[in-house]
Amino acid sequence: MKDGTAQKISNAVLSLLAGLASFVFSLGAFLTLTQLPQQIAASLVAGFFCLLVCFVAAERPNSEGARALAALGERLLAVESGDLTSPAPSIVKRNHPKLAAAVDGLFAQVRSSIENAQALGMYDSVTSLPNRSYFRVEAERLLLAGGKEGLGALLFIDLDRFKSVNDSLGHARGDQLLIMVANRLRVVVNGEGLHPAPRPLLARLAGDEFTLFFPQVTDVADAERLARRVVTAVGEPFELHGHSIHVGASVGIALLPLHGRSIEGLMRSADIAMYRAKGRGGGQLCLFSDELAAEHSRKIETELALTDAVERGEFLLALQPQLSLKTGEITGAEALLRWNHPRDGMRPPATFIPVAEQTGLIAEIGDWVIAECASLLASWSEAGAPPRRLAFNVSPRQLDRPDFFNRMRQSFAAAGVPLSQVELEFTETAAMECSGAVLEAIAGLRADGASVAIDDFGTGYSNLARLRSMPIDRVKLDPSLIADIDTSEQARVMVQAVIHLIKGVGCEVVAEAVESVAGADILRAMGCDTVQGFVFAQPMFEAEYVAWTSNADRIVRRVVA
Repeated sequence: MKDGTAQKISNAVLSLLAGLASFVFSLGAFLTLTQLPQQIAASLVAGFFCLLVCFVAAERPNSEGARALAALGERLLAVESGDLTSPAPSIVKRNHPKLAAAVDGLFAQVRSSIENAQALGMYDSVTSLPNRSYFRVEAERLLLAGGKEGLGALLFIDLDRFKSVNDSLGHARGDQLLIMVANRLRVVVNGEGLHPAPRPLLARLAGDEFTLFFPQVTDVADAERLARRVVTAVGEPFELHGHSIHVGASVGIALLPLHGRSIEGLMRSADIAMYRAKGRGGGQLCLFSDELAAEHSRKIETELALTDAVERGEFLLALQPQLSLKTGEITGAEALLRWNHPRDGMRPPATFIPVAEQTGLIAEIGDWVIAECASLLASWSEAGAPPRRLAFNVSPRQLDRPDFFNRMRQSFAAAGVPLSQVELEFTETAAMECSGAVLEAIAGLRADGASVAIDDFGTGYSNLARLRSMPIDRVKLDPSLIADIDTSEQARVMVQAVIHLIKGVGCEVVAEAVESVAGADILRAMGCDTVQGFVFAQPMFEAEYVAWTSNADRIVRRVVA
């Protein structure tokens, strides 16, 4: 029945009965009463009766509607206490069925929206795995349920080479790859969920990071077995739209309760172990240890100390001369960064440069190196020293800054130093990964007189065709290539081949870390152009370098004659 129809019928019946009663009363009164006053009194009574009936008929729907609205208001106020499931009151359904249906539909939509929001807040939208927040809550629940007894394991999984997939195939293909990785990890979880132990918890933390929590494992070997399963599963190639994708995974392992009694502590330990596995080349697993914890603490300490090292003036440049094997003359020097730590004393680059690279502090340190090189070259020029080339290393992090080359140009221009006295050194890996814009900027520097060198050649995987087309002048052999050159025939054959290759692309050859006269003689016979190393001079600070170079020509000629 339509909204209000029953009420209308009820009012109509009431009015009909009231009218009939009034008619009967009036008819009886006029038939029996003959006096005018009596007739007037009967008419008043009949009118009052009709008025009363009309009032009742009008008041009935108003009072019913008011009660329905009051009930609806109470139902809406119940939402404040979290009641989204109770239906609309029956009085509302009876008097306003459409309104009741609309209210019930609204609550259903609100419940659905809340459930969707909760799902979005707990699950990763790409892989449908639990996200970081939900993982922590659920893992903590499993910890509490498991008590303090037994051994558990948390695996921190980071994909190797995933960034290259995103860069080459796009983020949509990258998301598809993440889904495929998640499915393989699900297979690992399902394979371990057949015994009475609590089911493992798998989640995607962020980007290409996943985690697996096993509330119970048998022993350390069992945890390492699980990690190997993950490495093997992810290490198999993925077929993605006609491409065979090889990524691999680095896995860090933390054990409960040995490496942490909370999920936060376990994740921190497993993360540290994962970075050690990735540092070993990826596709490996690593178990957290006290040694790793101490190393991580030193890293954090180094990072904090590096933050203010530039402002405190703790950095110095050591200069190692470079000499021509043909003429014996000093052709220049390489600026090597040293850190005069207030507690540890002089620290070599290997102890802090990797930390500076990871944290991005290398950009600020690199700016200081450039400014210091400009200052040194300017002061030598003012002192009348012969112009010699000064080389310094450029970090890939510096190349990420769009204003790097302009800032560098401005530093040397402000010091009045021509670019012909400047040499930029890039590692082999960084040079191979330079963008077109960076190569164009390097070519512009070279056209204005600067020299460009590839450092540590032989440690990466150079594209020879790209090497031939790059704007470079010199290639520096990695010390590992020439380490046994005076004792190993195989080493000599390899170095000779590399020198021929470098000469073939029109570049000079520089050998680093030459430590014996015999090694220098062999390199000279092979066609190496320049050497630097302890056989001639160790790195020295400016005052010693200036004094050494003033008398070096005569001494060096005697050594190489």
